[in-house]
Amino acid sequence: MPIHFHKLHGLGNDYILLDATKTPLQIDRLDEFARKVCSRHFGIGADGVLIAMQPSSKEAHLRMRIINPDGSEAEMCGNGIRCLAKWAYEHGKVKRNVIHIETLAGIKTVRLNIQKGRVISAEVNMGRPSLRRLDIPMKGEKEFAIEEEIEVDDERLKVTAVSMGNPHCVIFVDDVSSIQLEDLGPKIEFHPLFPNRTNVEFVQVISRERLKVRVWERGAGATLACGTGACASLVASVVTGRTNRKATVYLPGGSLEVRWSEDGQVYMQGPVEEVYEGTINEAWLKSALSK
Repeated sequence: MPIHFHKLHGLGNDYILLDATKTPLQIDRLDEFARKVCSRHFGIGADGVLIAMQPSSKEAHLRMRIINPDGSEAEMCGNGIRCLAKWAYEHGKVKRNVIHIETLAGIKTVRLNIQKGRVISAEVNMGRPSLRRLDIPMKGEKEFAIEEEIEVDDERLKVTAVSMGNPHCVIFVDDVSSIQLEDLGPKIEFHPLFPNRTNVEFVQVISRERLKVRVWERGAGATLACGTGACASLVASVVTGRTNRKATVYLPGGSLEVRWSEDGQVYMQGPVEEVYEGTINEAWLKSALSK
């Protein structure tokens, strides 16, 4: 049976969305499916697969799963959840301007900016960040890892570890454009200090209200944007005294507005677009999954 999909992106962080709200997906090997369809030359091409499902909690309207291009599953995705909320509203799944979506990192609230029936942007309550080492998780004896030195290829790097429901390792640099992301990113993602691997953010402070960030995403590699990464970057900037609690975060694909409110919640706002929809060829899928 052919599989229908929608293609959406937030700041170039793009996703293949599958609707499993009424009928379960007939895919036995979801990890291998994600690896094949996310391939930019041999598949559709994406930074991950979003699956919209019925929630297990009465407090949520929908449930979201995120499968990375390497087949692993992510706890949360800031750009992905905006994509799913836009799709849900515009395709009549949830006709509300405030949508509660269940994730592995808890239930998140998304507020939609709707103009002439279209969702232009969305703000997500990303929840409370954690700096506790056990919550990242990150090995070590200290309770927190704030500007802690770690060794990567005989080089000492100062890192700040933050959990946004998923793990982040934030590193402040003078110039993000000079970072060899393809080299350093995977070495830190798979560093033995992070038993569940980690997302990596290289952050350049432009001012107390502006950050420039490049991201290496766990399971996806270098991406044009990362919502949870933008939030983790702001949190790390605040706790190290570099910025105020609200900032514009500039990523290669565009900018996000992030604020860490006094009540401890982190809010992220940014644009979202649906690009196209289509059907995955059944013969290609069978051949791809048989290899």
